[in-house]
Amino acid sequence: MTLRYEIERYLNQTGLAPTTFGRRAAKDPRFVFDVRNGRMVGPALARRVRAWMMGGAR
Repeated sequence: MTLRYEIERYLNQTGLAPTTFGRRAAKDPRFVFDVRNGRMVGPALARRVRAWMMGGAR
């Protein structure tokens, strides 16, 4: 499963706005939009984002 798919599924399930997700999970409000446009996410950031999703919205 790709990180983009995981993020989209999380957004659909929670109703969280993409900018809010990006700000909270990656400290970048444009993160989701950039990923949708093909941004390559390094392994450390991908782990951090996945860990944040597992912990739930904060």
